[in-house]
Amino acid sequence: MNIYPHPVHSTLSDSQLGQEELKELLAIAKQNGGEFAEVYIEHTVNNNIGLDEDKISSARRGVDMGVGIRVLHGEKTGYAHSDDLSLDKLKETARVAGLIASGKAKQTDFDLKKQKIPSYYMVKTSPDRIVPAEKAKLLWKANSTARDYNKSISQVYVSYSDSNTEITIANSEGLLVNDVQTLTRLIVFVSALEKGKRSSGYAYKGGTLGYEHYNLELATELAEEAGRMAVAMLPAEDAPAGEYPIVMAKGECGTFFHEAIGHSLEGDGARKKTTCFWDKKEEMIATEIVSLADDGTIPGARGSINVDDEGTPGQKNILIRDGKCKGFLYDKLNAKLMKTKSTGSGRRQSYQHYPIPRMTNTYLMAGKDNPEDILRSVKKGIYISQIGGGNVSPTTGRFVFSVPEGYLIENGKITSPLKGIQLMGNGPDVLKNITMVGPDLEISGGGTCGKDGQSKPVSDGNPTLKVSKITIGGAKVRG
Repeated sequence: MNIYPHPVHSTLSDSQLGQEELKELLAIAKQNGGEFAEVYIEHTVNNNIGLDEDKISSARRGVDMGVGIRVLHGEKTGYAHSDDLSLDKLKETARVAGLIASGKAKQTDFDLKKQKIPSYYMVKTSPDRIVPAEKAKLLWKANSTARDYNKSISQVYVSYSDSNTEITIANSEGLLVNDVQTLTRLIVFVSALEKGKRSSGYAYKGGTLGYEHYNLELATELAEEAGRMAVAMLPAEDAPAGEYPIVMAKGECGTFFHEAIGHSLEGDGARKKTTCFWDKKEEMIATEIVSLADDGTIPGARGSINVDDEGTPGQKNILIRDGKCKGFLYDKLNAKLMKTKSTGSGRRQSYQHYPIPRMTNTYLMAGKDNPEDILRSVKKGIYISQIGGGNVSPTTGRFVFSVPEGYLIENGKITSPLKGIQLMGNGPDVLKNITMVGPDLEISGGGTCGKDGQSKPVSDGNPTLKVSKITIGGAKVRG
């Protein structure tokens, strides 16, 4: 493996912001009567290399560094940021944030104490030290494997990316914490064309993983899986429209629970009473076999965090247990206003953004039903292999999801591939229609979640499960 002999970027330790300077910035931020002040320092290096049409089509490297300063008073948030790390400029940034959230809180003395944090990342080799030519070998291998998979494969796109972020967080409660966050992902997209029919497939691996998790064997596996999906969907017929039972395959359908359920259990919506579950705590909102978790402590998962972007350690939070709503995801601000504690869910896209309640790794917890029995229980329905993109309203819970890979179920067996499947309905109804859950929980590679203009890496997952009825949007009228 070819690596750079020395680190290829400077770190936060090279800056002049020691503990005394951080305390000074916090004091300035609070001098207009703010109740709480925080300094967030970030240094990020992003690398990306892409292959398209049998050639390396892009290779990018970006570096970003800056400081965000936040002040809270009641429901008011003052936030200002700067990419100039000179102390004078940061003092000005602190003053601006303090003026936005001014109040009458009394200034108190504090000392900063470095916090020990857990480690949930699986990183031995920093990907930022790997030369681009080494990463390109993965792309070339995936490209050749996908093209050799089947003569119908007409296009291949492969991308490898990594981000390497070092953060320091200090606040007026005395917290001081450092973390180094690494994210990597390899993804393969293919298109197939045969007798005028077109289809596509994809496969990926990603997470809080070091470069030691990537090799030519993995590139081969991903390319073959992407090819399998594209070829399998070539003969797909239009999906029927109507109400059907569905079986969701393990692992690749967790996006449903993230989008249709998880966003409605975030604490800012609960506080503002803008989600469909805001008043349902300790009430039954699902069948008794449904339990839902958001867990930032899964080793190597894309959404895992040693600490959130406020310095709170990552946690496993049970949102639904045995059908009952048990709680919501909170950052510091919303937890304080709701008179509870942060759940380690305060996340921000970068130093240019203030933290808001966000998910990490969200999944339906394992049940006890045999996956084969789940499939056999459906006389006529739809098998959902993967759930793609969609849109959801947390206020009503209504959703629409596309399904890139799905099949007809006939007499308990998976038969014909279907195209144009759309899942339609609302989250609360689906929760009450989950009638079987398997023990085969699997967490997928995950993706990127958007909320309020901010993006964050997440993962999701699920065991095999059955929904007794759901609306399917399709081109074919039900016969």
